[in-house]
Amino acid sequence: MKTYQAKKDEVVRDWYLYDGEGKVLGRLAAEIAHRLRGKHKPVYTPHTDTGDFIVVVNAAKVMLTGKKATDKIYYSYSGYPGGLRETPAGKLLQTNPEEVLRMAVKGMLPKNTLGRAMLKKLKIYAGNEHRHEAQNPKLLEL
Repeated sequence: MKTYQAKKDEVVRDWYLYDGEGKVLGRLAAEIAHRLRGKHKPVYTPHTDTGDFIVVVNAAKVMLTGKKATDKIYYSYSGYPGGLRETPAGKLLQTNPEEVLRMAVKGMLPKNTLGRAMLKKLKIYAGNEHRHEAQNPKLLEL
């Protein structure tokens, strides 16, 4: 018997829509990463991007459990002395909710070229509107 290996040209990609309202950040990010990698498909191949496109709306209404809004800190470093910036998760969720979800999903994807290609298929919007009506995304629930 031979094991089936999916080829890049053979992969069929669907569009899915997630509503982030009232969802816990980590659980939503885990489900999105699972779909972006394509692990829900029977043709999943680890070295090929077999995942689907994901559109997330209402990213600003994602919940953080416990004391993560104040205790979880996001760091960015400019490379210069004294250039370390610290931002609490609650403040970043208010100012840039798309980036909070993008960073959560990015941490669950492979740290290589393949993971960066998967992350490009993720479209996140803070509000209820999105620009991908023409692709007819299917609504998914957690």
